[in-house]
Amino acid sequence: METALPALDAAYWQARYEAARTAWDAGGITLPLQTYFEQLVVERQPRVLIPGAGHAYEAEYLHCAGFEHVFVADIASAALAAVARRVPDFPAAHLLLADFFRLQPAPEPFDLLVEQTFFCALDPALRPAYARQCADLLRPGGTLVGLLFEADFGPVREPPFGGGREEYRAYFEPYFEFRHFATATNSIRPRAGRELFICLKKKQL
Repeated sequence: METALPALDAAYWQARYEAARTAWDAGGITLPLQTYFEQLVVERQPRVLIPGAGHAYEAEYLHCAGFEHVFVADIASAALAAVARRVPDFPAAHLLLADFFRLQPAPEPFDLLVEQTFFCALDPALRPAYARQCADLLRPGGTLVGLLFEADFGPVREPPFGGGREEYRAYFEPYFEFRHFATATNSIRPRAGRELFICLKKKQL
């Protein structure tokens, strides 16, 4: 008999952080995203959201690079507290203790959403809703960029959950144009050959 998934709620993630069960944590920004950020050319300060941000090394990197409108969202207060301790000048109002799926499109939508080990932490049944919510929170022409595990982790009953590019493509195609969708060439060693780097543009209305 197949075992049901645990409730992947705030209590679950809070417990994992408190127990330091954070094997996904790379300890810093990973090279694929750092390389992407380094080549960004912006004419104005973009609004950036990093959902399921965990320790939010990507937010720290952007903040230190002078990006002023970077927001992180997580349902575990322990994750956000770690960011606040590590980056004391990060705006407290930009640390959102919130369920990604309940975030409402702002009067000024986001220009960039950054995906880093959030998608793989979700119940796979939520993947279509994830793609739709990303699109809802972005302005037309906005970008979803990040990394998805391109690997089969077998019948695991808790995160991370794997998958493949054709499955992922079906989730995002209704809302996004595909600018880049290929195996990352500069992953950290433990993830080499197992990450899909994505850069997707929200379709214009």
